[in-house]
Amino acid sequence: MNLIMLVLQFLLCAVLIAGAGYVLCQSADHIAKATGLTGGWMGLALLATVTSLPELASGISAVTLIDAPNLAVGNALGACVFNLVFLVVIDALQPRQPIYRHASAAHLLSAAFGVVMLGFVAMSLLLPAATPAMLHLGLYSPALLALYLLALRSVFAHEQSLRREVDPDAASGPPPQLSLHWRRFGMAALVVLAAGSWLPSIADQLAQTMGWSRSFVGTLLMALVTTLPEIAVTLSALRLRALDMAIGNLLGSNLFNVTILAVDDIFYTRGPLLANVSPVHAGTAVAAVVMSGLVMIGLVMRPQGRALRFVSWVSVGLLAIYLLNAALVFLHGDA
Repeated sequence: MNLIMLVLQFLLCAVLIAGAGYVLCQSADHIAKATGLTGGWMGLALLATVTSLPELASGISAVTLIDAPNLAVGNALGACVFNLVFLVVIDALQPRQPIYRHASAAHLLSAAFGVVMLGFVAMSLLLPAATPAMLHLGLYSPALLALYLLALRSVFAHEQSLRREVDPDAASGPPPQLSLHWRRFGMAALVVLAAGSWLPSIADQLAQTMGWSRSFVGTLLMALVTTLPEIAVTLSALRLRALDMAIGNLLGSNLFNVTILAVDDIFYTRGPLLANVSPVHAGTAVAAVVMSGLVMIGLVMRPQGRALRFVSWVSVGLLAIYLLNAALVFLHGDA
């Protein structure tokens, strides 16, 4: 297939995913009002799970249909660093102060769980021969699944306790036509899943046509497109002035993206997934850990000043690490 057709198919996937992501955000906002949940929790659990469906579908397709584990791992970890660097865009869009001045402290907990989970992945990638395995699964897989469930439970409990401290009488009634919003949410999720399943084969053909490594395509190109729902949802949340929903969506997507590696490991039957990929992915995992650490510092220190007149110094650090990781994967990624 020629390059133009591949690019057109790639762009079609991007449009479908971005459009469905916008519908997801609108529906989730109505559902949040009906259930009385916080914007941060909606972003972390519901929105993050659905907007990460392209990474899930792409990862499973990559390891089962085209035997491309580097695409799957690169896509999941690349989506993590892209979500974190998109915080730079959110920061730049805030007209007065950095986003860390107004974000909920509850995001610290989800970012910390992200660091722990990414640390497990980095160790498994750096020491593949020493990673314990059971059948064809690495023992990191059940650990990641358990940590994800613990993160959801812990963040929910923490946010509810914070909410009661701020407003003990907080309550909200369900808006009309809630079932309609659930149907719209479900249909948009199916569109995201279908487009995400189509992506791996397009990306693999594009990598072969351009002579790029699968590690590079998965970490940068595919990760960019599969994070379009997160981008669309985040920008829509900002338009609704729901900053915590926007940040919760990005950090929650990272937790889910790391958990996707455990799901991919189940479908990859040739052995532990992380033992059969390029070691360059360890650099991406470490980059995501460092970037998450910077976000945590920002949430604690809550910087007031701006570097380069439009973003905080935390955002400058996030962008620098992202660009460094992109160069590393491009120069040292293999098939």
